[in-house]
Amino acid sequence: MPVFDLGLAYVWEFDEDFIDLIELEARKNNLKTFRITNDNFYEVYRLVKKSELKFKSYFDRAADVDEEFEELNAFLEARGTQMINPHKKVLHAIDKATMHLEFISAGLDVPYSIIIPPHTDFENIFISVDDLRVLGRPFIIKPCNNTGGGVGVVTGAESLKDILTERRKNSDDKYIIQEKIYPKIFNGKRAWFRCFWAFNEVIPVWWDDQTHLYSMLSTDEIKNFRLKKLFTSTKKIAEITKLDFFSTEIAISETNKFVIIDYVNDQCDMRLQSKYKDGIPDIVVNKIIKNLISFIKTGSKRK
Repeated sequence: MPVFDLGLAYVWEFDEDFIDLIELEARKNNLKTFRITNDNFYEVYRLVKKSELKFKSYFDRAADVDEEFEELNAFLEARGTQMINPHKKVLHAIDKATMHLEFISAGLDVPYSIIIPPHTDFENIFISVDDLRVLGRPFIIKPCNNTGGGVGVVTGAESLKDILTERRKNSDDKYIIQEKIYPKIFNGKRAWFRCFWAFNEVIPVWWDDQTHLYSMLSTDEIKNFRLKKLFTSTKKIAEITKLDFFSTEIAISETNKFVIIDYVNDQCDMRLQSKYKDGIPDIVVNKIIKNLISFIKTGSKRK
């Protein structure tokens, strides 16, 4: 029976470069990889079920957009394959309402928020004038589970009517209503960061929430702007979620709070900055890949 060290499932065309680089690093480390896409999905699933194909580890970047991959994931996990970001942990981590409460309990700073139930459960809701006043204007409206790539997120909401309108669009999802955070400015840069938890290591980078452009964060900047809390906050989120790989957004407010903005993104956009203006710096992508391969080689030990 063919046995591969790492199965790589993906369906997004812009993942090709990321997958190519993973396979290149894997070959350097004498690891065998296997790609699973829409083209070979059914054949792979058939072979796996017949015990004619096996993966020691499996990295899924497809199930969030193709439910059929969820079936394969569940089958592999039941067979003992080491899943990168196990499905049950992902479902727990991507629920913004759940994370909001758990982050508060863990002492992390989050925006002032109101969690409202799905429209299908409660057609009528009550939000007080005082709550709206604390939120300020504009405020943010987010579905708690269906926000991949920012889908469904409203960043400039102004009224209760906006909330009532939006919650009908994903009527079976909870919604979280958040105050808008205005970051400090450091040497002309907005104090907004995307922090990657990459297989037991924190990798923070500048990420402008307005332009969506990344830039490298230097050691001197971490020291001079006192940014070590980016590391401790991200590590704490990893301890809460127990995920192997994710990103989170952290902004430093005008009152010097390190506020967790976009709680957990388990399907990171890994486009390269060398090819796409709004991509991740290549050095960061390559570091993440090296960490992934090291993680596989050491038996996928979680800290």
